[in-house]
Amino acid sequence: MILPAGITGAQSAGEAARAAADLKAVKAEIAKIAAQVRRDSVDRSKLTRNLRAAEVSVADARTGLGRLRVERSERAAKRAELAREKAGREAALAAEQRELASELRSAYLIGREEPLKLLLNQEDPARAGRMFAYYSYFGRARADRIARIEAYVAGIAALDAGLRAEEERLADLEGQQKTQVAQLEAARAGRRKALAELEAESRTRAQTLEQLRGEQAGLEKLVRDLKRALEQYPVDGKAAFGKLRGKLAWPVVGKLVATFGSTRAGAIKWDGVMIATGRGAPVRSIASGRIAYADWLPGLGLLVIVDHGDHYLSLYGHNDQLYKAVGERVAPGDTIAAAGDSGGRSRTELYFEIRRNGKPIDPGPWFRAREP
Repeated sequence: MILPAGITGAQSAGEAARAAADLKAVKAEIAKIAAQVRRDSVDRSKLTRNLRAAEVSVADARTGLGRLRVERSERAAKRAELAREKAGREAALAAEQRELASELRSAYLIGREEPLKLLLNQEDPARAGRMFAYYSYFGRARADRIARIEAYVAGIAALDAGLRAEEERLADLEGQQKTQVAQLEAARAGRRKALAELEAESRTRAQTLEQLRGEQAGLEKLVRDLKRALEQYPVDGKAAFGKLRGKLAWPVVGKLVATFGSTRAGAIKWDGVMIATGRGAPVRSIASGRIAYADWLPGLGLLVIVDHGDHYLSLYGHNDQLYKAVGERVAPGDTIAAAGDSGGRSRTELYFEIRRNGKPIDPGPWFRAREP
């Protein structure tokens, strides 16, 4: 049976409303989980809390600086466009002025008495009528040209005002940019101090292992909590993630410096891979999905987790900036973060995992190429 169009439309609207409600609910649930992670890290270590605050400040400052640079570039382009328009109007004005000057010279040579002579000379009335019509046309043309000149002058004045406004805005943006750079440098100094304090606390091998175990336990708890939350609001993908094995592109360009299952410290193994790369390198989602987590986590710094459905998650850690928020949909290859050294790393690296049913699996066989 074919349903009336109105019923189909009502069903679509209802489905959209339910999807929006589900998204709101899952975002609220994940927000609770993120808040608990922050409380756990504060309870566990004051130094970890200090590092988180410093690295989040660095990320915020870089984001603000990037936004200002984009706006400054747009304003500079607008100013250049206004300058080009002004130059075009000035050229048109000069052309109109030349034409008007030519017409005025012609009128001067004819003389102001010529129409009166035509009126008094009745030898050829038809010719006189035509000449009067021509004089009328010339007069209207001059009046129109003068009106255009006045419009060009007014337009140029408006463009001058616009250029002055853009210059003022650019100067203001430059001041804001300097302030943002100073804030970024202050945040970097705070991060260096927090790292030094952490290193001083973790001088012994036993302390380092204990810290790694604590960070690993924190990630496991986060994944478990997310798994429970996401099971209530599954991602509906067109293709199952499991079918993508051997077909994926690496999330970042770089060099593998740690592989899945290799020894990290003592009996602790790597649950993913570590890829050395350049600061700010684009970190891309390996497949379509939905952002399940985008926040700071002890040991992994600024972390993004993507839910691909089919019980699969991908994790991207140690980022410099996060570009996506919880609940946002992503497509394969979408840039979700910028690579960095957050989480206390000494160099720029991306930590990457794939998990199925909450358990880490070797990501190597999932990629087309052996190396990123």
